Amino acid sequence: MAAMATPRLYLADALLADTQLTLPREQAHYLLSVMRMRAGDDVRVFNGRDGEWRARVERADKREAVLCVHEQLRAQSGAPDLHVLFAPLKKTRTDFAVEKASELGARVIRPVFTRFTQSERVNAERLQSLAREAAEQCERLDLPEIAEPVRLDALLDQWTQREGARRLLFCDEAEGGAGTPWNASNGAASDALGVLQALRETPATPWAILIGPEGGFHPDERARLREADFAVSMSLGPRILRADTAVVAAVSLWQAILGDWR
Repeated sequence: MAAMATPRLYLADALLADTQLTLPREQAHYLLSVMRMRAGDDVRVFNGRDGEWRARVERADKREAVLCVHEQLRAQSGAPDLHVLFAPLKKTRTDFAVEKASELGARVIRPVFTRFTQSERVNAERLQSLAREAAEQCERLDLPEIAEPVRLDALLDQWTQREGARRLLFCDEAEGGAGTPWNASNGAASDALGVLQALRETPATPWAILIGPEGGFHPDERARLREADFAVSMSLGPRILRADTAVVAAVSLWQAILGDWR
């Protein structure tokens, strides 16, 4: 039987050699009751600023767990400058989208309310917890930011002011229709690999990926996105994907061509 991997924990505290840290109750419960760690066991810890460190459980009892930080294992590094913007879905699908965007390396994850958004409620604390757990599991050294939700119209109104030179990759599932070509002669959004390969030749710039709701974008929203000079339309293939699946597909493609998978 393979040995169990050393658990990883995200901590907000500064990480320095020979410092002791008392874990919050939730993390102490996870370490002692779920992972069955005991005094003398090793743990890996990170805080998004000081890299990853090896720590040892110094004290473990019913009331608290205390770690002693020993040595740095990896220097700090960050995810590529990619924002994932998505319309909130039903609870489990929103959870899935946030978890996978975190695992795939998104630096910022922002819920965006569109006209056809299924859910108008977002539990930011829950989403941050999911992002933290995903970061612990997937070996990344930073923590994705869960940004404040925003309405799509407001986001586009303030794009240049808020985002500067950031480009927007708009995942467009609909054809433009006769007489309204959009990035391709057949009136549909350009195929994903063609778009990304072309963008690979352009100067480096930060990006955001926008995924719409299950019902798609309202025609007025789509028209506005197609007119924006900072937006690029991209198709995710001949099948209409669920929104949470589209998050995984779009981020994976971007990472493979423009991100840190290269």
